[in-house]
Amino acid sequence: MNPLDIGNVQQYVNENIVIFHQHRIKLLEQMKLGNLLRKNPYLFKAKNIQTANELVSGLLEELLSSSEEKLFGDFLEDLAVYVAQITCGGHKSSAPGVDLEFIHEGIHYVVSIKSGPSWGNSSQQDKLEQDLKNAVARIKQSKHGANVQPVLGICYGKTKTSYLRGYRKVVGQSFWYLISENPDLYTDIIEPVGYRAKEHNEAFALEKSKLVNRFTHQFIEEFCNPDGGIDWVKLVQFNSRNL
Repeated sequence: MNPLDIGNVQQYVNENIVIFHQHRIKLLEQMKLGNLLRKNPYLFKAKNIQTANELVSGLLEELLSSSEEKLFGDFLEDLAVYVAQITCGGHKSSAPGVDLEFIHEGIHYVVSIKSGPSWGNSSQQDKLEQDLKNAVARIKQSKHGANVQPVLGICYGKTKTSYLRGYRKVVGQSFWYLISENPDLYTDIIEPVGYRAKEHNEAFALEKSKLVNRFTHQFIEEFCNPDGGIDWVKLVQFNSRNL
């Protein structure tokens, strides 16, 4: 593999982590109260939530958490493709379910990249297995005798490399080593990920506070009784009543 200049990787992370934070702000700008109220109202009633502010804040945190995980997962996947481009001429794959293709030591790797180990249910795992099989068949058809290795690469986590469902599963340090042959890459990228994090998170926290205040006011007007209590029946009807 070609040597990897960590300075270039850090610069890439510095530049692109800003995009992640911009997308977080955009999430807030596009948010509607109705988006929050699609979450499970029974859970919050069971947790004895009493105030509109507490309910809105909790709903917003749940929604943002899943959205941010997806955004940051996309960032890590793009970073992995960038690293592979430098080290072995890898490229973004156009095959369904495949994120990266590269050739190293005569092996054509087709890689589906996931950010973390808890990434999908059984049907999604079945689909990934089929997508990787299809990618392997396509390459072998166009390049007779090609040695093709399907891989599930997971950016963080601690699991031994294994073979299952017809593909190789590599996790955490092993994944970053696979695409770089640098045993320290998985730790080298952690510092630049925090580039200007305090500044970005302060701006995000300010916008989130404004949104919580607006949504709390709106929620009180629409889903609270005259005495100030939450009208749970009205909330559940909004969430689950037949169309």
